[in-house]
Amino acid sequence: MNSRKKGIIMDRAPDQEARLQRTPKEPAMDGTAIPNPPLTQAVLITGASYGLGYELAQCFAADRHALILVARSGERLDAVASELRAAHGIAVDTIAMDLARPEAARELFAEVQRRGHAVETLVNNAGFGTYGRFSDIDFDAETRQMQLNMLTPTQLTKLFLPGMLAQRRGQVVNMASMAGYTPGPYMAIYFASKAYLLSFSEAIAEELRGSGVSVTAVCPNVVETRFQEAAQNQAAYIGGRFRPLMADARTTARQAYALIKARRIVAIPGWTNRLAVAGLRLIPRALLRRAMVPFQKGPDIADYPKGS
Repeated sequence: MNSRKKGIIMDRAPDQEARLQRTPKEPAMDGTAIPNPPLTQAVLITGASYGLGYELAQCFAADRHALILVARSGERLDAVASELRAAHGIAVDTIAMDLARPEAARELFAEVQRRGHAVETLVNNAGFGTYGRFSDIDFDAETRQMQLNMLTPTQLTKLFLPGMLAQRRGQVVNMASMAGYTPGPYMAIYFASKAYLLSFSEAIAEELRGSGVSVTAVCPNVVETRFQEAAQNQAAYIGGRFRPLMADARTTARQAYALIKARRIVAIPGWTNRLAVAGLRLIPRALLRRAMVPFQKGPDIADYPKGS
C-alpha cells in the first residue's frame, strides 16, 4: 500500500443501509431549541449509525430504553432514530459529532447536559482501525485512532461516571475485542487500543464494586462489517479469506447484549470465542505474535530487504 491514509477501517455492516429511512438533519449545537424533551435513565451509544453500535441500539430499543445516539453523520443518525421510534415507540435523541477530536468528549457531555438528559448507561462503541506497517501508516490517522479508541472512551467514562455514582446505579460498556488478547502485527495500534480498553474496564470495575455502577468490556471476534473493505486488507487472511467464518453483526450484538444485561465484567459473545480466548492464554507470547503475522499480512506488504 503506497498511502496508509486509505487504510482506515470503519466498523459498518453492509446490510444496514437498506434498513434505514432518510429524515431531516439534526439541529446544530449552537444554543437553539432542544430538539427532544429531556430523557431519564437514557442509554448513550457512540458509533450508533452502523455496525455493532447500530445493532446494540436495536437491542436496547427492543427493551424500550430511551436512547441518545452519537456518530458523525446527523442525517444517518436521524434515519436510525426514526426507525427505532417507529418500531418500538421509544424516545430517541441524536447528536452528530466527530469523537476523534481531542475536545469532543467535553463537548458531548456539555451537550447532553444542555439538553437535560440523564445517562444511566454509557456504551463506548465508536472506533476505527488502520492497516499496514506501523512505520508507513499516516501519523494523523494513527493519532485520531488513539484518540477515538482510547482517550475519548476514557474521558466520557470520567465525565458521566459521577452522575451514575450519585444515583448508585448505572453501567459503562466499552467495546473492546478479542484482539485485546494478542499483539497484532500490521494493526499494531488497533490491537493495542483494544487491550487498553479491556484492562481499563476490568480495573475500574473492581474499583466500583459495591457502588451500584458496573463496567463491561465486550470482546467480540472478527465481525462481518465494512471494516475490512475500508482498509483494503481483504488479501490478508483475517481481512478477506477469513470472511466465511466471521460472525454477523446482529447475532454478535444480541449475544453481547445478553452479557451486558447480566453485568458481566468481560463479555465474550459466543462459546466458541470464549474457548478461543482460553486457548490464547496458553500460548507463549513470543509464539503468539509470530503466529499472527500470516493472519494479518497481505501481499501488498513487502518484507524488509535483507542486509547487503
